[in-house]
Amino acid sequence: MTPDPIGLTDGDGPNRPGGPSGTGVPSGTGVPSATGVPSIADTTDLRSGPEINEALLAVLPLVGEWAGHGTGIKPANDEPFAYAQRISFAHDGRPFLSYSSHTWLLSETGSVLRPAFREHGFLRMGPGGPGTDELEWVMCSAAGIVSVFSGLAGDRRWEFVTGAVGFTPTAKAVAGERRLYALVASTLAYVQELAIEPEQFRPHLQAELVRA
Repeated sequence: MTPDPIGLTDGDGPNRPGGPSGTGVPSGTGVPSATGVPSIADTTDLRSGPEINEALLAVLPLVGEWAGHGTGIKPANDEPFAYAQRISFAHDGRPFLSYSSHTWLLSETGSVLRPAFREHGFLRMGPGGPGTDELEWVMCSAAGIVSVFSGLAGDRRWEFVTGAVGFTPTAKAVAGERRLYALVASTLAYVQELAIEPEQFRPHLQAELVRA
């Protein structure tokens, strides 16, 4: 029999959670358990949780939960729209930030019509490593698009442009994207441009967010 390196084929193997190692599944029961599974350490509060990694000093001002409103233009028909948004930049002590964004489409009167675009990703330091201004951002969306950005950190501003974009067979094709984030006083503002055809960037989103 091929050895099972993670102990999932028998209840009493030396690597079986909850067997002789003493975590997870009680020995010999074969019943899954959450006992011994660590809690998620991600935090958006610099005053609590793990200490932020010193490599993240260039993006430290982004850490937190943000909420606000924005406007956009649909690439297909130039139709304007308004949206509400919540984003978060969190860390767990390692040299990257986890990013999450939820948006809601708004009516002309400002009421919520429905949930809209969602995306998640990881913001990392670039090839220059700690102490440099180079950034990397890998992101995926519920619309079936995966984007890899390269970026630069400035004085309370962060610029990104895609180096690669992938999409599922059912996603709308996008050739590229550019983003600029800036902290103006206590407001996090950003603008986003989309390119449906290579290098043909056009305005798409803009929003102003405050700490939530």
